[in-house]
Amino acid sequence: MRQMTFAKTRSLDTWLLFITALLVIGAGIGLRDPWPADEPRFALVAKQMVESGNWLFPHRGVELYPDKPPMLMWLEGLFFLITGNWRVAFLMPSLIATMGAIWCVKDLGQRLWTRKVGLYAGWALLFAFQFTYQAKRAQIDALVLGMITLANYGLLRHLLKGPDWKMWVLGWFFAGLGTITKGVGFLALLSIVPAAVASVRGWPDVKVGAGDRRFWLGPLAFLVAVSVWLVPMVSTVLLSGDPEHRAYLNDILFRQTAKRYANSWDHPQPVWYFLEVMFMWAPTILALPWAIRPWARRLRLRHDPRYLVPIAWWLIVLVFFSIPHGKRDVYIMPALPMVCLALAPLLPGLLRKPGPQWLARGFALVLALATLGMGIAMLTGDPSFERKLHTDRGMSEVVTATLAYVLVAMGTWGMGSVLMFRRRPVVGLLSTLGAIWVLYGIALAPLVNDSSSARGVMMATARRIGPDAELGLVAWKEQNLLMTQSRTTNFGFRMPWKEQLRLGLAWQAEKPTTRWLLIQDVSLPACVDRALADDIGDSNRRGWWLVPMTARVHCPASPEIPFDDAARAARIEAGDE
Repeated sequence: MRQMTFAKTRSLDTWLLFITALLVIGAGIGLRDPWPADEPRFALVAKQMVESGNWLFPHRGVELYPDKPPMLMWLEGLFFLITGNWRVAFLMPSLIATMGAIWCVKDLGQRLWTRKVGLYAGWALLFAFQFTYQAKRAQIDALVLGMITLANYGLLRHLLKGPDWKMWVLGWFFAGLGTITKGVGFLALLSIVPAAVASVRGWPDVKVGAGDRRFWLGPLAFLVAVSVWLVPMVSTVLLSGDPEHRAYLNDILFRQTAKRYANSWDHPQPVWYFLEVMFMWAPTILALPWAIRPWARRLRLRHDPRYLVPIAWWLIVLVFFSIPHGKRDVYIMPALPMVCLALAPLLPGLLRKPGPQWLARGFALVLALATLGMGIAMLTGDPSFERKLHTDRGMSEVVTATLAYVLVAMGTWGMGSVLMFRRRPVVGLLSTLGAIWVLYGIALAPLVNDSSSARGVMMATARRIGPDAELGLVAWKEQNLLMTQSRTTNFGFRMPWKEQLRLGLAWQAEKPTTRWLLIQDVSLPACVDRALADDIGDSNRRGWWLVPMTARVHCPASPEIPFDDAARAARIEAGDE
């Protein structure tokens, strides 16, 4: 009887982790549209794949999109075919990838140590801020984290609990899929390096098996995975002889990978940048000061490869991304699951100490007071903050008032959690974080959706021009074409704005009574009479003007069309503003 009760408790603990993860990550799916910077781009490419039937060469408007391999766009398109709803489909790859990553660290922790360690690893990953935030987004980074974690899962099953050649092949295969998700997917394979070093030095319980012929099944699986995309794409390019396709091939295989790493041209940051970024792994990373000495002791005295491989791989990833001049905070996020795995065996003991308990209680209290304070200030304080939301984000007073009540609800739940679990501060912290993320998904995100996406602007545009008119986009963003509800033409995305405007004016002149131009405010030419044009609204801090033929006052069909604010337009087009 006691054994049955124990087994039931174990099952409930596991179910609690995954139900909570599904609730925290999945809350809000279907309630918002893709938001900039990256979400509308990938959703637009996926939408055009579905509509055109061309799944091999991604397009953004009329141009090929060579910046990323197509894996994320394929999955978004596939989920649309399954669900028939883009609001659901565009977030599903992130949900599945991050749920899979939680399962991997939970199962690895259980296999390498104990079931309890596995649960701690899963909880630590779920509530690390950067992980949860990206899990609720549709950028490519959550998917590549999932692929790399699955690759590490297979490799570590073989290296630390093997030999297990099926897992070895699985690890290499997912590293290949990660590479055609984002070029850095191959980094998972570098976990073999510390394992090989430990094996050579005679550490116990670590196996690489390089002398076995089955070793080469791993590299073969990698080639099979990358060939899913590379073989048909390269074959089509070589057989077609299309110069546009050849330019796409050169761009995505060379410029966006090795050349971008060796000579990165955007997001310049100092070499220590990722040390700052790792604070975004709070609250999990806050345990690091108490973990360093136990880690060192287990490595130096016990020669324990279960700590060596994930910790060394984390440091390899850190160094790899610190070398280039260009850096983004999400680059090192795939290392987070292995950090959680290495921390998990220490957490049961660490979290009983007064220092970590006070830190958890203080973290929860700060979150609760911050959200509660912001909400109360918006309801009772100086309305300047709300005015800024009205002007910069285009939110109505009803939206900002409701937003204030959502923040008050978050803070109130947090304060209640701190008080209710005062003897178990870590549980209080997780309760606070869970409530914040769930309310963010089901209440806050839908409230700010129209101002954070182009839906409001494009709906207003469709109402204004009517169902029989045509719309041309100038200086457009991906969300405009994604959300359009009219017959829409674009003149290229990377093309300079003045050239887009020249082509747009010529296009409009062909059918002046039924064609309109939607133009971003900073590229609106001085030859347009604003009294006759429509200020159609703001979205994501950008203003948009709807220009009929009658609002054009001597606009020349020439590239040299003066903008009202030419200097600011040039800065924005260059990405400096």
